[in-house]
Amino acid sequence: MRIIWSAGDPHGIGPEIILKSFLQLERFGHTFIVAGSYTVMDYYRKALDLPVKLEQVINASEITNTETARFGVLPVLDIAEPDTIKPGTISAEAGRVAMESIKAAADLCRTSVCDALVTAPINKESIALAGYRDTGHTGFLGNMFRISSPTMMFFDPVLNLKVALATIHEPLHKIPELIRKMDLNAFLTSLAESLKTDFGIDNPRIAVLGLNPHASDGGVMGREEEEIIQPCIERLSAFLHVDGPFPADGFFGAGRYHNYDIVVAMYHDQGLLPFKVLAFDTGVNVTLGLPIVRTSPDHGTGFDIAGKGIASGRSCYEATLLAIKIARNRKQTAHPL
Repeated sequence: MRIIWSAGDPHGIGPEIILKSFLQLERFGHTFIVAGSYTVMDYYRKALDLPVKLEQVINASEITNTETARFGVLPVLDIAEPDTIKPGTISAEAGRVAMESIKAAADLCRTSVCDALVTAPINKESIALAGYRDTGHTGFLGNMFRISSPTMMFFDPVLNLKVALATIHEPLHKIPELIRKMDLNAFLTSLAESLKTDFGIDNPRIAVLGLNPHASDGGVMGREEEEIIQPCIERLSAFLHVDGPFPADGFFGAGRYHNYDIVVAMYHDQGLLPFKVLAFDTGVNVTLGLPIVRTSPDHGTGFDIAGKGIASGRSCYEATLLAIKIARNRKQTAHPL
């Protein structure tokens, strides 16, 4: 497999966790490449005294000649260079470098030069300062590949916990109307297909959380469960294993997620709060529904610890292993024995 990392915000922990992950992953014999700034990667390599040799790659066509991993050597496709490197700071220049790196890396996956993309963390404020409308990976890649609604999913390999979001980065006051307007049938059906293709789960068990407290207690605290969510579950239950709607607090508190392959949350914090409590160091962000494989560490840029050498590479490591697994599963699905 040929895996490409986008280096993330030059002022965050992205370069550090990539370098640390590479030291652990290179023994598996895959080819790893970074899309970003060679100067930035070299800055952190030297500052943190990490035993990685970097190789500067100017032209993307050179990547196709990198057929096998060379022990201790990490190629860096030099996409863009910042004028300055200031760990822990927000800047438009850093946002520009980060986004140009993501686009270049995704293009290499689009053309099958690389098998999967693992994105290091970016900073939404820096991206906005750089003039980008989409300040997150999911929306940016969705627009890039003309996918209107890619699914944001989170996976923890230790607990085997998967959480998908019906809505992503939306203000709370908009959520009820968005749930009413979305095609929940299509969302859940597509999610089931992704679990089959990307995770090899033939008959995925899906748990759906309610929108309102206590899943509305029979309509006392809202009508979305009775009018939208429950009818959808009943329609799909003829050909999918889907249950709910469950009250979110009791569902996670009782550990009922162990009984399902994936949990669907109605909004961001409903799913991400319990997930990050349970799996902060090992969680992985996955974008489902794209024509390319994309995973990411489930944490931010860590500006408060950037450049200090104390960032954990575990989530980046797990994100890379998952990207390899999904890429393999897709190849096997496309070309079964």
